[in-house]
Amino acid sequence: MKNEFKYKLSIIIVNYNVEYFLNQCLTSVKKAIEGLNCEIIIVDNASADGSVEMLKEKFNEFKLIFNTDNVGFSKANNQAIRVAQGEFILLLNPDTVVAEDTFKKTIDFMDETPDCGGLGTRMIDGRGNFLPESKRGLPTPLVAFYKISGLSKIFPASKKFGQYHLGHLSEFEINEIDILSGAFMMMRAEALEKVGLLDEAFFMYGEDIDLSYRIQKGGYKNYYFPETEIIHYKGESTKKSSVNYVFVFYRAMVIFAKKHFSGNNAWIFSILINLGIYLRASLALLKRFISAIFLPLIDLSILVFGLFALTNYWRMSNIEFPQDLLNYSIPIYSLIWIVSNYINGSYDQPIKLFKFIKPTLIGNIIILLMYALLPKSLQFSRLFIILGTVWVLGYYIVSRAFLHLSIKGKFKLTTSEKKSFTIVGSEEEFKRVSLLLRQSTSRIGEIEQSTLINITKNKNEVVFCSSELSFKDIIQTMSNHKAIEFDYKIAPEKENHLIGSNSIDTAGDLYILDLNTLVTPENIRKKRIFDVVFSIGLIVVSPFIIGRFSKKSAFIKNLLKIFLGQKSFIGFSNSSFIKDVRLPKIKQGILNPCDSIDVCDDTLCEKLNLLYARDYSMRKDFFIVWKSWRQLDR
Repeated sequence: MKNEFKYKLSIIIVNYNVEYFLNQCLTSVKKAIEGLNCEIIIVDNASADGSVEMLKEKFNEFKLIFNTDNVGFSKANNQAIRVAQGEFILLLNPDTVVAEDTFKKTIDFMDETPDCGGLGTRMIDGRGNFLPESKRGLPTPLVAFYKISGLSKIFPASKKFGQYHLGHLSEFEINEIDILSGAFMMMRAEALEKVGLLDEAFFMYGEDIDLSYRIQKGGYKNYYFPETEIIHYKGESTKKSSVNYVFVFYRAMVIFAKKHFSGNNAWIFSILINLGIYLRASLALLKRFISAIFLPLIDLSILVFGLFALTNYWRMSNIEFPQDLLNYSIPIYSLIWIVSNYINGSYDQPIKLFKFIKPTLIGNIIILLMYALLPKSLQFSRLFIILGTVWVLGYYIVSRAFLHLSIKGKFKLTTSEKKSFTIVGSEEEFKRVSLLLRQSTSRIGEIEQSTLINITKNKNEVVFCSSELSFKDIIQTMSNHKAIEFDYKIAPEKENHLIGSNSIDTAGDLYILDLNTLVTPENIRKKRIFDVVFSIGLIVVSPFIIGRFSKKSAFIKNLLKIFLGQKSFIGFSNSSFIKDVRLPKIKQGILNPCDSIDVCDDTLCEKLNLLYARDYSMRKDFFIVWKSWRQLDR
């Protein structure tokens, strides 16, 4: 065991493709280590987003380790721990922001508490909400089952059912805990020498649980220390409702249970956890299905009922329609209106009133076209279709107005998405950030300047200028107001972007360009529909056009991959897609926006990619395919 250490604290950060968040994290770290004897070690796991270049340019005074492959969180941290020379070792996520006093206070506590082997601090997300994983209990199979089954969520403050997040303990008091979060995990070097490093069997999740438990078994205690707090943007938060997350995360619990809770009852524990995993996954699928189909199904039922009721108007005039015909046509008409609204995003949250008008009229046109193709014997009344459209529009208006008044937040009466901003900073920073916002997105409403103590509550978003505010003040303000009042952004000094929101994976976290259009649920759905319809069409006509392609097998394979969802007709050009972190993540395309013009250099290609992401429409896909269809054999 080392008796002397070169540094008081070694700060280790493992990065993978989060350049802007890493930049902000390191900026806050540099402020927090002032006056302290610290070293900073950064391990990059083969990022392709510009992180490496940014580190070499801005933070070359730190120890930098560049891996050629993504070796995982555990292995990368172990690389740094082996060369660290600090008395205390801190594992810190790159999507965090620390306060100026964070390291000073945590070091002092560990010096004053000799039995403290590991320490975690109070964490909030990017919207000011407390993160319950700041303090966790030991996930025994039974505790894990309580969490997986949802009992811990139903009884969060229960000492029994809420043990995973220790809901019975105050988030504002120092307490002994079992498990530390890997986002901020400070440990004694001598404890690590005794119990070992991170277990590399855990690639993605669970390694912090395993190491925390081994620290306890080594005779040390883990503490929750809320006298300083940090922001953790929590990239995985957007995935926690996904079935894939359930399996990946809780499989890590299975590994942990098999490692530490073996014995005669080990098979019972394994069955219990696996039962919980499949129960949680099934509930997630069921909840997603019900959520997606409930409102459209209610609308369909009411539309069908209304249209049948409308036939009474003709009966009152002694005009009779064939009942068998009505029994088929009315449900079909109603379904066309519902499907048209669904495809065009009318059911995407938040649901907005006037978004139903265009899809309903599109559905009306489709119905009239179908009607015109029917034999005369089956054409019973165009007027009925027109009045049916009026009924559908009237129903949507009345029902959505009612839902807007009864359920706040999810139902809005307008399609306006403009946001108003409060910028906290000097006049110079106010002008700089205002210009950045105006250039970044068209959805900007009122912008006002304010101070920390005079934040206007009717604004959608608050932007903190970090060049003039301490990170401690920013974090405390976010924690005091929380997400129920604002969304938050931080404007880094001399940078052309803002960072914020609840997750590093949520569209809109980076205000660089308004590139969210392409990845809205509506456009993701439209892009997939375009791929399916046109791939089927081209497969059907392929015997007549395949002679135009030099690589005939490649052409057919590409169409099949598009149909199966493995690829898309249009993606970004490979060179720009790999390098440009601003672009949203989409499927690899056979064609790209650059194919729509004859001559395209790298600069123009970059602009076309950005424009495609910002201004996406099905017309763009159609134009690119129409212009470049002979290149579909790539």
